[in-house]
Amino acid sequence: MSKTSANPPEQSPAPEGLMSKLGLPRMRGKGKFVGAHAADSLGSGLVLAFIVVYFAQTTTLSLPAIGAALTLARGLAFPTAILVGPLLDRYGARAVAAAGNVASAVGFAGFLLADQVWEIVVVALLNQVGQATYWTSSSGLVVLAAEEGERPRWFGFVRALRNMGLGLGGAIAAFAVGMGGTTGLKAVVVANSLSFLFAAFLLLTWKQHAQNGAEAPGGAAKEAEAAPPAKVSYGTVLRDRPYMTMVSLNLLCVFGAMLNSVLMAVYIVEGLHRGAWLAGTLLVLNTVQVAATQTIISRQLERFRQTRMVAAACGLNILAFGIFGALSMSPSWLVVAGLYVAMFIYTLAEIVQAPPMDDLSVSLAPAHARGRYLAVFQLSWTVGQTLAPGLLTLLLSKGAVWPWVFLIAASAVGIPLVLRLERMIEAKKAAAEAAGVAVPA
Repeated sequence: MSKTSANPPEQSPAPEGLMSKLGLPRMRGKGKFVGAHAADSLGSGLVLAFIVVYFAQTTTLSLPAIGAALTLARGLAFPTAILVGPLLDRYGARAVAAAGNVASAVGFAGFLLADQVWEIVVVALLNQVGQATYWTSSSGLVVLAAEEGERPRWFGFVRALRNMGLGLGGAIAAFAVGMGGTTGLKAVVVANSLSFLFAAFLLLTWKQHAQNGAEAPGGAAKEAEAAPPAKVSYGTVLRDRPYMTMVSLNLLCVFGAMLNSVLMAVYIVEGLHRGAWLAGTLLVLNTVQVAATQTIISRQLERFRQTRMVAAACGLNILAFGIFGALSMSPSWLVVAGLYVAMFIYTLAEIVQAPPMDDLSVSLAPAHARGRYLAVFQLSWTVGQTLAPGLLTLLLSKGAVWPWVFLIAASAVGIPLVLRLERMIEAKKAAAEAAGVAVPA
């Protein structure tokens, strides 16, 4: 696009403040949103690694029974995002996200009473439904918080904030469990439940909203001066080719995103025959790198197209997965250093890719149906998270290199797919401009 003379040459831009240089968005009036997200992340971190341990120490049930109960709860919660989508369109992101936090709070409080398989299923289901509800709503919360042009910064910031919250919560929980045993576990569960209630309170009392996508009195997000179609359904989303291309792309990315939680520890132990402690140090590197550099790197990349950043991230992932896989055939002296190099590159890809993907999930969705669109996007995460454990461990059982071959292939397919998405977006914009229709940001 050509430059205009709207800003005279003699006018110099205002100097950037420290917040802007660090890639942080303007947060004035957004403290409750930031606090709610921090509380949710801290609460998730508090109990994330200790759910199985908690029930193993507080009940007489066997590990297979506990595992089966948790698996059943996750399966029953699978359609949550689809059910939440219409609620988002009707009541808005704040109310629905707060309801999700309340469900999580009730679920975790129920941990204190559950000692039968069916009771574990119920309380774990409440927890899963609450978490899925909150994360389906989370992008809508960013839309409310973000001022003009700052949405990518907000996505980068909340990602860094979540990593810090998860890491801090996990450290606090580990300390509490180590010092207090079963009593420490119960204290962690109580603190976790209270953190989700606090997050819900902050969301419900947060009054300031962004100019674009502000919630209407009835709760649903609406575009100014725009009349929504008479009927919107999930069929509308499924027929939206650019959006479904983006959802398919995200599904491919989810398999790689499951590296730390599913594959890394078992690959190090079974594939590389090294101590499991290495996986813990790599997770610390990932957490610290995201927390320390996410906003700064996202700021430096703002001038690039979001689709090109996703394509670049796919390329970085191919390199990282290639190094991980090659270590199974490398000299032993190279393995540890190779793991840290590969994790650094993998985390850099994560930093580059995540905010653009989150922003695309919002910007490609019409405001009047954003809830249903975000529900389908969240479903791609649910499907990937459900399939990844079985698929990646099955591939690992066939040989140490095969999970990496699959992840490299998924990233390689992602590059032409994201470039195709770019062409579809440009064609859609051109058609809208030709028709004189405003293109949503």
